Amino acid sequence: MARTKKAAGVPVASERAPGTLEDFARAAELVAATTKKLEKAALLGSYFDTLSDEDLSRAARYFAGHQFALNDMRTTNVGGGLLRDALGEVTGLDVENLRPRYVRLGDSGDVAYEAFAETKSSNAQPTLTLAQTESLIEALSGTRGTKNKRALLVEALKNATPLEAKYLVKLLVDDLRIGLKEGLVEDAVARAFKCPLASVAQVNMLTGDIGETAVRARRGQLEGVVMRLFHPIKFMLATAAADLPDIARTMPAEFYVEDKFDGIRAQAHVQAGRVALYTRTLDEVTHRFPELIAPLLSLSSDAVLDGEIVPVRGASILPFSELQKRLGRKTVSDELLAAAPVAFVAYDVLYADGRVLIDAPLAERRRLLESLVAHDEAATVRLSEAKRVNDVASLDAEFDAARERGNEGLMIKDPRSSYKPGKRGREWLKLKRALATLDVVVTSVEVGHGKRRHLLSDYTFAVRRSEDDPELLNIGKAYSGLTDAELAELTEWFRSHTVQEFAHGRVRVVEPKIVLEVTFDRVQESRRHKGGYALRFPRILRLRDDKTADEIDTLDAVRRLVIEEGAGKAEE
Repeated sequence: MARTKKAAGVPVASERAPGTLEDFARAAELVAATTKKLEKAALLGSYFDTLSDEDLSRAARYFAGHQFALNDMRTTNVGGGLLRDALGEVTGLDVENLRPRYVRLGDSGDVAYEAFAETKSSNAQPTLTLAQTESLIEALSGTRGTKNKRALLVEALKNATPLEAKYLVKLLVDDLRIGLKEGLVEDAVARAFKCPLASVAQVNMLTGDIGETAVRARRGQLEGVVMRLFHPIKFMLATAAADLPDIARTMPAEFYVEDKFDGIRAQAHVQAGRVALYTRTLDEVTHRFPELIAPLLSLSSDAVLDGEIVPVRGASILPFSELQKRLGRKTVSDELLAAAPVAFVAYDVLYADGRVLIDAPLAERRRLLESLVAHDEAATVRLSEAKRVNDVASLDAEFDAARERGNEGLMIKDPRSSYKPGKRGREWLKLKRALATLDVVVTSVEVGHGKRRHLLSDYTFAVRRSEDDPELLNIGKAYSGLTDAELAELTEWFRSHTVQEFAHGRVRVVEPKIVLEVTFDRVQESRRHKGGYALRFPRILRLRDDKTADEIDTLDAVRRLVIEEGAGKAEE
């Protein structure tokens, strides 16, 4: 429904001209130029008000970092190598000319902008609309074969302006890097169309489409939206507890204690004879765990469950390395199903019996969960044990018992807590292994030695500068911890996602996408690394397929470890 009342100087929806990619890009440049969240939201709101409903839907999705709505699991499968080849064909610049630019600029969109500015006519006029951009993304999703995808990209880019090329590439690599998160887009929508932010966030969660939510906000149609299953809801996250006194200060007199499982976080959607499993990265992985489908279908109600997929043998939970055999596989053979069995351990429920439950207290959600899932330690879908505890001192023994059971540590939860999608707060705390670990991303790789001389097995890794600054700062290099099979798979991935080679291919700068959990002896100051620190004797604990580079640890986490180590030495 088009609005009939004009804002000053702004045409009504039916009169608006088609939104262009160039205008989207100019708005994005303005957003990137400020660090102030309110200013970012105001800039987005002003831009949104110029768009038709259709283009508003597209722009809101793109600014939120989605090529498609979350309820649409399609992907374009456009990698760095394919984009580089298309850029080379359009600009006439060869690979050896482009690769150093990737290293210097660190952003595929910036590389495209620079290459187009140097080689294309300065008189080029914008031609791409947001509708055409959407059509290209959909076409790439439905096209098979590198050659065919490259032809589509070349056709789209050949008449593009530098700014169009920059943001088309950014959209295709799914990374705008302009200091925006989906929550800020929700805030901008709420401010632009004078709606409560809580209502905008709620509808976005229920529908799985920020684009539809933005249009509903403009039309005043945020009421009466029902839950739609089969799109991932962002997971509520826990904060690491510093120590037992920290837990005592944070939790009420009585709280829940559960084992912290060493598996992959998963969300199960069950409705009308269909099951879908989603990871923390919002990817669907149902096909990797076919043995979970039938038990989930046997639930007495449609439901959305939060839990963990863990490797098991009967009641015993196995090391995470057993689960890694299943990760990354497109198909799971009967032999692999038998060799690496899994269970889904449910510990929360977000929807059941036709009710959205995220605003209900955890104690109520827990009672409903216990009516849906049996506490059977041998079942393929089983209930986590949640103890009511009122003595923080007992957590030492609980922690040791959890470790004996093969789990990482403990989760401590406030029974009064609502479920906050995508938020990390102190209503849920975690106690992990005493050994310090960090989640990092691989930035460059090298050929190994000895029996690994044919594998890319030596990984330089980085943390983010801060939560708001995605700059990557290298803090170490790890050589050990992964199996030869894992290294072989990663070697192929790194070869396909190389941005620059040195020493005849022995050293490669790679796209920062592979996340690792590493442990180490200690953190030390270092002039070698830009961040000022290095990890001493780092070792890889595991691949974190469930995390993206946006979720790795920051330099602040490294600094905290230095402070804690210093405090420990002082006590000694």
